[in-house]
Amino acid sequence: MSEQDSTDVREVVINYYDGTSRTAKIYDREIPYPEGKLIVSRTDTKGIITHANQAFVDMSGYSQDELIGKNHYILRHPDMPSVAFAGLWETIEAGNKWHGYVKNLRKDGAYYWVKATVIPNIRNGVVVGYTSVRRKPSRSKIAESEALYKTLM
Repeated sequence: MSEQDSTDVREVVINYYDGTSRTAKIYDREIPYPEGKLIVSRTDTKGIITHANQAFVDMSGYSQDELIGKNHYILRHPDMPSVAFAGLWETIEAGNKWHGYVKNLRKDGAYYWVKATVIPNIRNGVVVGYTSVRRKPSRSKIAESEALYKTLM
């Protein structure tokens, strides 16, 4: 990441649903979604990352080793309302597919938007994990999502 102007950065405490938190430097800098790429990851039922494809590694700014074994919430941008994730979890834990637009936080403090689809992995009638496939979102859907999420914070 290039040097950032000090006015472009804010420090934020991000609180996670499991009671943990971290302080992150957040830069107001969007990384464009790569053309023609799919970001794919798999997690266990608790959201712990078990697989990350190279596009995910590249966009997140984390190494493969830094992602595997970590909770997917390390990508949660503080501009994302927790209610958005509550709906996601309610849907997938019921065994249903979820679609939505998500602003993700990169390791370097920049962000990127995705159109996400999360699919429960079901074996012998039991949810054993989740697969998330992310695509490039349209600018109009990003604008709609930003406006909606501001009302939910």
